[in-house]
Amino acid sequence: MTMTVRDFRATDAEAVAAARRSAFPFLVTTPRTVVWTSESAPVEQHYRLLVAEADGQVVGSSEVGVFHDSDEPGLAFANTTVSAEARGRGAGSALVTAAEEYLSGLGTAKIFAWALDEASSVTFAERRGYRRGRCSRVQRLDLTAAALPPLSAGGLPDGLPDGLPDGVELRTAADFADDPRPLYEADVECTADEPGDVDTAAPPYAEWLALTWEHPALDRELTSVAVVDGTVAAYSVAHTDSRGRYWSGMTGTLRAFRGRGLAKLTKNDSLHRARSAGCREAFTGNDGDNGPMLAVNKWFGYEPAATEWRYVRELSA
Repeated sequence: MTMTVRDFRATDAEAVAAARRSAFPFLVTTPRTVVWTSESAPVEQHYRLLVAEADGQVVGSSEVGVFHDSDEPGLAFANTTVSAEARGRGAGSALVTAAEEYLSGLGTAKIFAWALDEASSVTFAERRGYRRGRCSRVQRLDLTAAALPPLSAGGLPDGLPDGLPDGVELRTAADFADDPRPLYEADVECTADEPGDVDTAAPPYAEWLALTWEHPALDRELTSVAVVDGTVAAYSVAHTDSRGRYWSGMTGTLRAFRGRGLAKLTKNDSLHRARSAGCREAFTGNDGDNGPMLAVNKWFGYEPAATEWRYVRELSA
C-alpha cells in the first residue's frame, strides 16, 4: 500500500466529506463546505487542508492553521479525520506528522486537536505527546419522534405564560438579509461568554460576514431570532446539509435578556422549522462546563451521542 499526504484539491471534496461523515456522523459536512472553508479562510490563519491518499484513494484529511484572532501568539489547530474503514493503516500518523511539521515551521508553540472519547483515538493522541483538555458533549435529537413543545407555548419553561411574552417577536435570520449587523453584534457578545480553552478577539464585521453569514451550511430560514422591543435578544443558528441533518451552530441570549426563557423560545422555533423542512436528526455540541445549554438541550430531549476531548501538545516541550 502506498500512503501519501498532499494538499487538498477541489476534486477531493466528495471524498473528504465522506471520510468526515464516516468518522463524525453528527457533523454537517458537504463537499461544498469543504471547498468553501479551504477557499475562504483568512490569510492570517495560514490554513491548509491536507489529505491522505492510500493507493490513489483519499481516506482522510487534516485541517491545519493558527488561531489568528487569539491574543496569545503561537496557538494552532490540527484536526485530523480518517474514514472508519481506513483506520489502522497509517493515514492518521502521516497526516498528524505533516501537520506538526507545517505548524512547527510557522513558529507554533501549542497545537490543539479534537479527539473522540474512544480508546483508539485517545491512545493515538497521548502516544504523540498530547494531553487532555476540555471536553465537548455532542447530543442528538430524533426529530421524527421528538415531542417538541407546541409553538403556542413558545417552548418556555413551566410557570411562564403561554404564547410570546409581551414585546417579544420571533423572526428568522432571513429577515435580516438587508442588514445583518444586529445579528453580528448579538453573536459577538454571546460568543465572548462561551467557555473554551482559546480566548479569541471578536472578528471584524467584514470577516464575520464572510465566515459566518455567508457560510454555505447556514440555513437562514431555519435560524430563529427573538426580538424584544425592536432589539435582537436571542438567537438559535441552524446549519443543514440537505441530507436530513441539522446542527445547532450557536444558541445565545444577550446578557440583558437572560433568565426569560428566550434561548428555549428560539431553539424550539428553529427545531419546529427544521422538522417542517424535512430534517430528521438534530445535533448539537456543548462545552462540558456549559451547564445552562446542557440543561436546555436535556429539556428538549436531546440524548448523548458522543464525547470529544480537546487535546493540546506543546511543541517546545
